[in-house]
Amino acid sequence: MRRKTKETDITVEIGVEGGIETGDRVFDHLLTALFFYMEQNVSIRASYDLRHHLWEDLGIVLGEELREKIMGKKIARFGNAVMPMDDALVLVAVDISRPYLNLELDVKESEEGFEVTLVREFLWALARTLNATIHVKQLAGINAHHIIEATFKGLGIALRQALRESERLESTKGVLW
Repeated sequence: MRRKTKETDITVEIGVEGGIETGDRVFDHLLTALFFYMEQNVSIRASYDLRHHLWEDLGIVLGEELREKIMGKKIARFGNAVMPMDDALVLVAVDISRPYLNLELDVKESEEGFEVTLVREFLWALARTLNATIHVKQLAGINAHHIIEATFKGLGIALRQALRESERLESTKGVLW
């Protein structure tokens, strides 16, 4: 899946080995954790003008790629994780059916590159394009790196659970979207 605008040029291919090269070392680190815990190989290439545009547009492309992969399939729909990382403890829950984001992070100690505003842009773009409700709630922690990395690891586990194939359509309505 590719998205090319005046601000970004991003390609995401899930199920393909190729590594992650966005030009943002912090984002590369977090995406590596996300896909490791999703148990998915990925190839990501990106160029960008501003980090904000990179994080938002990558969320869009990732959501489109994941949605394409599950179209016409029955999926488990729900996934969740409680992820510890040193001082941080973060709960992540996912429901793939409609777009919504609830992000409750309260970082007390900042660290260069680890910014809650960028996490919000990435997650909201992912939620919109994947049609996923994503809840992230910090239960403990003060360090930005630990809190945000725990978020990405937990999201990886929750998405792995939610995207796995199911025997039945997980909806009392008979449709997910």
